[in-house]
Amino acid sequence: MPPFIKDAPIERRTLSVLVDNEAGVLARVIALFSARGYNIESLTVAEVDRASHTSRITIVTTGTAMMIEQIKAQLDRLVPVSKVVDLTAEHEAVEREMALVKVQGTGEKRVEAMRLSDIFRARIVDTTHSSFVFEVSGAPAKLDKFIELMRPLGLVDVSRTGVVAISRGPEGM
Repeated sequence: MPPFIKDAPIERRTLSVLVDNEAGVLARVIALFSARGYNIESLTVAEVDRASHTSRITIVTTGTAMMIEQIKAQLDRLVPVSKVVDLTAEHEAVEREMALVKVQGTGEKRVEAMRLSDIFRARIVDTTHSSFVFEVSGAPAKLDKFIELMRPLGLVDVSRTGVVAISRGPEGM
């Protein structure tokens, strides 16, 4: 690998991919990443338009600028892909994620977990005498911080949705 590529900074990018909603499309997109050794940090997919049978795949990945350009070009060449947008580089975007966070604790730790949940606007969605399940949503960094603060208070388990994102402004994808 040439030194200018090896020393290139690694970037975190959010890609929004509009695809035909048909069997096997997600597998083809994932295979593209897997075959080339690209990492997927987060992946979400859902139908966005029933009438036109289209889905949006939101992929958070990391790589050099050149690697990201290669990923976008290769995604664009897949037959069921209608459009690829790099929300990080090409547009201002809103990113959100949701997590369920289970914390076990009693006494002061329980009180502190509840206090922090208020600060982070996390909702209690399940409770027992010795545990809570919090639902927290927002930017991925907010969730990371909430989870980190829950560790010493008795963090038991975490389930995250993955990032969903959309460009700001009046234009659609």
